[in-house]
Amino acid sequence: MKNDIPGFESVESLSLSCDAPGAWRFETARETAPDGAELLHVRLAADEPAPPPRFDLAFVAPQPGVRWIWTSPADVPTLPPEWGGRMRSQIASQSPLLVLGGCDGRSRLSVACSEATRAVDWRFGLYEEDAFVHVRLGFFYEPEAPLAAYEALVRLDAAPVDWADAARAASDWICARPEYAPMPVPDAALDPLYSTWYGYHQDVHDTDLEREFAEAAALGMKTLIVDDGWQTEDTGRGYAFCGDWEPAPSRFPDFRAHVDRVHALGMKYMIWYSVPFVGFKSRAAERFAGKFLCKRENMGAWVLDPRFPEVREHLASLYERAVCEWNLDGLKLDFIDSFVAPDPDPAAAEDWAGRDIKSVPEAVLALMQEIRRRLEAARPGILIEFRQSYMGPAIRSFGNMIRAGDVPGDPLRNRARTARLRLTSGTTAVHSDMLEWNPRETPQQAAQQILSVLFSVIQYSMRLDRLPADHKRMVKHWIAWTAAHRDVLLRGSFSPRRPELGYPLLEGATATERIVAVYEPGLAVAVPSDREAWVVNATDEPVLLLDLAAAPASAEAFDVFGDPVAVAAPAAGLQRAAVPPSGLLRLRFA
Repeated sequence: MKNDIPGFESVESLSLSCDAPGAWRFETARETAPDGAELLHVRLAADEPAPPPRFDLAFVAPQPGVRWIWTSPADVPTLPPEWGGRMRSQIASQSPLLVLGGCDGRSRLSVACSEATRAVDWRFGLYEEDAFVHVRLGFFYEPEAPLAAYEALVRLDAAPVDWADAARAASDWICARPEYAPMPVPDAALDPLYSTWYGYHQDVHDTDLEREFAEAAALGMKTLIVDDGWQTEDTGRGYAFCGDWEPAPSRFPDFRAHVDRVHALGMKYMIWYSVPFVGFKSRAAERFAGKFLCKRENMGAWVLDPRFPEVREHLASLYERAVCEWNLDGLKLDFIDSFVAPDPDPAAAEDWAGRDIKSVPEAVLALMQEIRRRLEAARPGILIEFRQSYMGPAIRSFGNMIRAGDVPGDPLRNRARTARLRLTSGTTAVHSDMLEWNPRETPQQAAQQILSVLFSVIQYSMRLDRLPADHKRMVKHWIAWTAAHRDVLLRGSFSPRRPELGYPLLEGATATERIVAVYEPGLAVAVPSDREAWVVNATDEPVLLLDLAAAPASAEAFDVFGDPVAVAAPAAGLQRAAVPPSGLLRLRFA
């Protein structure tokens, strides 16, 4: 079956196709949204519940002006169209949207899909035979439980706006659906954070951590996450001992007392869980036998099947009890992207045998919503962290912190990942991947790890007890400075420039202040004169090229430690300004 869908001005050859529709009936309708975007409604219906058929929506967009394609996956670069790409979006993976952009920084077309729970298979790229950009959205490419009806909406917006605004508008449209209403974000979700993972990995002990956390508090960090290791005596980096979730006696003989001592430092306490995993060496492996989705030999663990009500109850009550008994402030909930239906799914042959929800994505949604409900009741203002690539509209409804995926010691990818997250996360707190660097680096070099993620909540994971004194001094300065400018960095408007070049310039602004961070030497930085401006020199060069709308009334420069250095007030127009590497320039206008 193939149907061409007429009437869409933003694209050409819009069509719906299904190779095996069976008894399913398809219907499409077009609508113009109040903002001018075009909406396509796709409805499926069957007389009796049945597994829905695979179907595709495909269209062609003219190439003129399109030079790159932006999507949410962290490990897919901003693609030149001729290379093309593929993305699978679902409840625990990515955001269902893309932007076709030009070198002028404006969108040529943004595409978004209302389906953010079940999987959507995206393929996109330039077709060399006709030099048009081809986009295809595939539905039900993963096993799905029987349905009687289904509806999806696709939004097409050809408004020639800034590409970042187009991406935000597409994401906000998806999140406007009631089922994806974002979880409230407490102020604590925006506080600088210390994580044990890169510094300690699984080798965590209460007394060692308490000394480390005292240093973190002295530097200005407000929250900590104890990652993998608190629940096992093993340091083999696998997951064979996950599932019982009891503090390892030799590491944390009195976990509640340990948490209380850390609270006395003025810090909030979070711990890590690998949600789906039940290790081969755990007691829970026997308890939940027959209630797994699959076996992960390389990880030493089973993956629980959340379609069983007792599995959901076990996980929700486990986290609720931990928060209450140990007086925790939040949880880092990891690996929920491992909840994937097997293909073929044996549940159908078992007539769903004890499973009260037949769809794996729907069961994950029910599980996470129940976890949120219980944790908010147990601890108002609870902090719940997820990380790329489990991010997007659905995740925001049961988490208030989204961290960039792991990129240890890599400031470039950390910058790109946090920039992507800022555009798809709305008001949800976007966190950097944990920072680490070599202690032999200069303070200026080490600071580049921090400056790369200024427009996110910064997580640190250096062993502070091994950090040189000048590095600690540098860290303390930047923690204080980012706290003082939190509204601009985290709550203000956010403008990432030139995604196809790796975001060489990032900008944030409020009504009274602008902050511009420059990552590429020799890049001309436009600075309007409508409000006070801070320019961050995140390069190795001691000079910045500024394009000033007017001569500033005053100029101040600061080095990597925040100490003032001499600087001449620049004139209007294109100017070279001396700013220390990893330093700051403050410009006040009349």
